[in-house]
Amino acid sequence: MGTDRWTEDDIPEQKGRIAVVTGANSGIGLETARVLAARGATVVIACRDTARAERAADLIGCPVEVLRLDLASLDSVRQAAQEVRDRHDRVDLLINNAGVMVPPLTRTADGFELQFGTNHLGHFALTGLLLDLLLPVPGSRVVTVASMAHHRGRIDFDDLHSERSYDRVAAYGRSKLANLLFTYELQRRLSAAGAETAALAAHPGVAPTELARHLPGVLRFLNDTAGRLVLQRPEMGALATLRAATDPQAEGGSYYGPSSLGGMRGHPERVRSSARSHDTAVQARLWEESERLTGVAYPV
Repeated sequence: MGTDRWTEDDIPEQKGRIAVVTGANSGIGLETARVLAARGATVVIACRDTARAERAADLIGCPVEVLRLDLASLDSVRQAAQEVRDRHDRVDLLINNAGVMVPPLTRTADGFELQFGTNHLGHFALTGLLLDLLLPVPGSRVVTVASMAHHRGRIDFDDLHSERSYDRVAAYGRSKLANLLFTYELQRRLSAAGAETAALAAHPGVAPTELARHLPGVLRFLNDTAGRLVLQRPEMGALATLRAATDPQAEGGSYYGPSSLGGMRGHPERVRSSARSHDTAVQARLWEESERLTGVAYPV
């Protein structure tokens, strides 16, 4: 754990690098894409709503590419991955940022519970379909955005899709725990393969963004009022992702988050995730189940 105040000014030049950022039409993803583009990266903002993505591209102020990606549809994930391959012969950064939080019970196009299907399985599939574009690239990274909510997460392999019961907060925690289990298992596989690519994770603290649109009324009010006064601004929340993606000293398997108020706000540093996220047996089983559910086999 460090005490340095890592800021946007610490980000190295990114010219010549290709970065794919999911969910970059608002909030943390938009800030992440903005900074990478300003540092010279070719940024692909992958979003479900391309009209909103085009508006986000105007806000970024640097040339970016727009890509349609609906993580709640494996067909869309495959189409998006193919379009990335058609446009580029390499990827330096894949930032799995998009997500949904605590919606009413909803199913993806493939029948998965929406939060697990979008936050974990959609990104698992996308990463697997693009990984061979990252593997030969020195310094390439996969960064997956998790959450402090992972501490409340449990992986119930008998009810991954909430067919028996649905608790929206518990399901969100499960999806965010899955993000970390995925990151650590991916890093183990990359290391075993001697790959150039590293897998890292980050969380933004507590930031008032559109992710909170499904919160119950009182909590949404606090998010929209007090949250905007005392919690993390999106541009600060994005720093943990940016550090994981660009800090030359960041190592595979690292997890970055804010340094103050119990992780709710502050400059990013390396932080600890739950003991449950480091369960290697659960990591391996979730990986196998994710390959089965998505039909995506990894090259590592």
